[in-house]
Amino acid sequence: MEENRYIDREKSWLCFNARVLQEAADENVPLLERLRFLGIFSNNLDEFFRVRYAAIRRLSLSGIKGEKVLGGISAEKLLKEITTIVIQQQSESLRVLSIIEKELQNQNVFIVNENEITPAQEIFIKEFYIQSVSPALATIILNDLAEFPTLKDTSGYLAIKLVMKPKTKGSLLNLVKPKAEIRYAVIEIPKTINRFVVLPSDNEKQYIIMLDDVIRYNLKNIFNIFDYESVEAHMIKITRDAQLEIDSDLSKSMLEKIATSVKDRRIGEPVRFIYDQSIGKDTLKFFLSKMHIDATDSIIPGGRYHNRRDYMDFPNLGRFDLLYKTNPALPVNGLSLEGSILERISEKDYLVNAPYQSFSYIIKFLREAALDPKVTSIKITLYRLAKNSQVISSLINAAKNGKKVTVQIELQARFDEASNISYSEQMQTEGIELIFGIKGLKVHSKICLIERMEEGKIKRYGIISTGNFNESTAKVYTDVTLFTAHQQILKDVSKVFDFFEVNYRLHRYKHLIVSPHYTRTRFYRLIDKEIMYAKLGKPAYIKLKMNSISDIKMIDKLYEASREGVKIQLLIRGICCLIPGVEGMSENIEAISIVDNYLEHSRVYIFANAGNPEVYISSADFMTRNLDGRVEVSCPIYDYDVKKELMDSFDVGWQGNVKARLHSEKLDNKYRERGDSPVFRAQLETYNYYKSNTKIDH
Repeated sequence: MEENRYIDREKSWLCFNARVLQEAADENVPLLERLRFLGIFSNNLDEFFRVRYAAIRRLSLSGIKGEKVLGGISAEKLLKEITTIVIQQQSESLRVLSIIEKELQNQNVFIVNENEITPAQEIFIKEFYIQSVSPALATIILNDLAEFPTLKDTSGYLAIKLVMKPKTKGSLLNLVKPKAEIRYAVIEIPKTINRFVVLPSDNEKQYIIMLDDVIRYNLKNIFNIFDYESVEAHMIKITRDAQLEIDSDLSKSMLEKIATSVKDRRIGEPVRFIYDQSIGKDTLKFFLSKMHIDATDSIIPGGRYHNRRDYMDFPNLGRFDLLYKTNPALPVNGLSLEGSILERISEKDYLVNAPYQSFSYIIKFLREAALDPKVTSIKITLYRLAKNSQVISSLINAAKNGKKVTVQIELQARFDEASNISYSEQMQTEGIELIFGIKGLKVHSKICLIERMEEGKIKRYGIISTGNFNESTAKVYTDVTLFTAHQQILKDVSKVFDFFEVNYRLHRYKHLIVSPHYTRTRFYRLIDKEIMYAKLGKPAYIKLKMNSISDIKMIDKLYEASREGVKIQLLIRGICCLIPGVEGMSENIEAISIVDNYLEHSRVYIFANAGNPEVYISSADFMTRNLDGRVEVSCPIYDYDVKKELMDSFDVGWQGNVKARLHSEKLDNKYRERGDSPVFRAQLETYNYYKSNTKIDH
């Protein structure tokens, strides 16, 4: 691999997470939102270590030379470089948190610890501990255990050191003070209780204490049976390898295999250990030794508190002045949540762009199908679902109404496996036919197909989306969903479902672009067409909006197009291994990332096509796994209004100049220069675009 042609994938991802941290540091972001961004930063980092860091560590320990896979760098060196970056980011996150806490104090919001409480708060904390915390507490004395307990990587723990009172030996004339006995213990911080305990307010002042400090305050209560001289508590946290080891036992169902693997994940190899840097050396040494953590693992010093992902659920305290203004989801012109949605879709295509527009149309689509006597079947792919999923309840309702319901549910949707297993069992009980994927391929497409008898013939209706059918994430993830009754497109969708059931048969698709068989070659062809038009002096451009681009061959193809004069605009939220703006390689490529209140998640691909643009929405990013290792669906947009809407919304996003950072080889997250231009916040202006185009029925 040539030098300076690509950015390392892992460092690019860490660079994305640094953009999240920038939002936490941005004084223009409301204070409680800044805490939320700190939580997102921490949660992202946890997943990075559980997945990406763990994978590189496995490569390092295997003895296999990883330079070919990792772009010319050894796994050992990359692990060290990642750890250095993470330590710097952790240090920055602590600095940012300290600033936010001081600014919260200026707003009369105080986060206090166990040494700062008033007598009135003391009474509340003691009662709260007895009633709520103590019953949920797990405390383990470690010294005499034959086997050290398994610490979960989703939990925070207090490492306890008890120095026992010495028992004197010898006569009164010859007292010998023996060495004090040390006892160690661990307390798991309960996840069933909100980490942030709201204390009684004092006039206009509002107080919060961390659950960790409620426990610290009650250490005497917890260890009152021990005759100790002193007690210390310091927080520790472990991150484990999240790789699933799938059992090859043919007698077990896929459901059983995944369920077993998820249970086994909690004892995966440790890949990161974070500790309060004020912990005693002897206590740290005890825990590292007992947990078999050594220098090959990432050992990171931190502050007093870890698991800062919990800041995503920081209480709002009724302080809406410290939050972003919530814009209500807008209606879609021509669609109604009261009349028949299938009737409207039969006339033309519609697009829903959530969260700017209401996700409720998707639920309405499924609920109507569940009740409609003419609907005979519903087929849908499910990847990640909401906690109390309206999608699932709609499908169960359809099955109860005699519809044939087929669900392709991805049991290996990372970190959602347990939830998807639970939903699968629920659906099986209700007689829904389940398909558990294809060996070696994750099903990441987001499609739904309804068959309805009309005038003695089957007519199809469908939805194709860039995002999961998840009403919770639809409030914060930007995703576009096409509603269509285009029979030729839906015939292709039907073929995708046939492929799930008989996957040795290769289908040909006239309209959809489907991974793993066709996506790479079809997008190559679309890029080649733009190169041809550029050579002919015709309009030639490519506009791509996606989460990540890391596939080297696809990057090389875009470099080729750039060299031939094709103008390329890339809106890439996360990983970007492509280096834009390099003379002779990528001077016609610009690439930005927008990180703001919503998570940019939609994938929209636009090709100039000599002045008659071709537009696609897709479930696939330009990553090798999406192109070659998953079932993904990209759908062409034929409806003029929908096509214009997608092109307009891309252009609105491209104009962003306050939340837009430039992708570059320096990985410095430099903000796009605004110059004399007025502030243009892309997500807010996207909402305004839809609002101004919404026709209100009187």
